[in-house]
Amino acid sequence: MKKILIVDDEDKIRELIRVNLEIVGYNCDEAEDGNKALDIVDKFKPDLVLLDIMLPGKDGFELVDEFIKRNIPVIFLTAKDSTIDKVKGLKLGAEDYITKPFDPMELLARVEVVLRRSSKNNETFKYKNLEIDFNERTVLMDGEEVELTTKEFDLLEVLIRNKNLALSREKLLEMVWGYEYLGDTRTIDIHITRLRKKLDLDDSIITVFKYGYRFKMKED
Repeated sequence: MKKILIVDDEDKIRELIRVNLEIVGYNCDEAEDGNKALDIVDKFKPDLVLLDIMLPGKDGFELVDEFIKRNIPVIFLTAKDSTIDKVKGLKLGAEDYITKPFDPMELLARVEVVLRRSSKNNETFKYKNLEIDFNERTVLMDGEEVELTTKEFDLLEVLIRNKNLALSREKLLEMVWGYEYLGDTRTIDIHITRLRKKLDLDDSIITVFKYGYRFKMKED
C-alpha cells in the first residue's frame, strides 16, 4: 500500500484529501505545518508528499528540498495560482503543481501518474484468480492470458486504480475515451458487460444506480 503525507494548514482540506485517497487504498498521514511534516517524514516514510505552499513557519517552497533529498516526490497543492509560482515550484523539483479548488478525481489521477512514474517496481495487480500487469498490459486468469481490446483494458485499469470509488459514466468516458469522444454513455455499459463476462467480475464491478460503476474490493 502506497503511503502519502498531506501537508496543509487547513483541517478541512486535509480531511477531504485524506478521505478521497483512503477510499482508493492509500495509507495517509497528515501535518499542519512544516515542522511537524519533517518530524513525521522519516518515521512514516511516504511514497509521495502533497505539499501546500502557504504554511506556518517554513513555507512549501522552503520545505520541498527536504523531501526531494530523501527521494520523495512532491506535488504542490496550493491556492497560489500565478504562473510565476507554478514555474518556481516546478523548478524547485516538484513533480506536479495543482491549484485549489481542485477536482478530487483530477487529484487522484495526478497522484497515480506521479507514483507510477516514480515507482521502481513492476506494476501488477492481483485479485482473486486474476493477475494484471499494467506495464505489459496483460491479464491472466487462472494463469491463462485473456485477450482484451485496448479500451477494455483501459477501462479496467481506470476502475482498478480508483477501486471502491463510484465513477460516473461521463467521467469514465472522459478518462478512457477522452474529452472529444462523440459517443454516448451506452458505450460504457457495453464494455462493462464484456469485462464482467471475460473476467468473471459480476460481483466486483458494481453498478451504481443511475450513475455509473465502481470496482469493489472485498475486505479480507
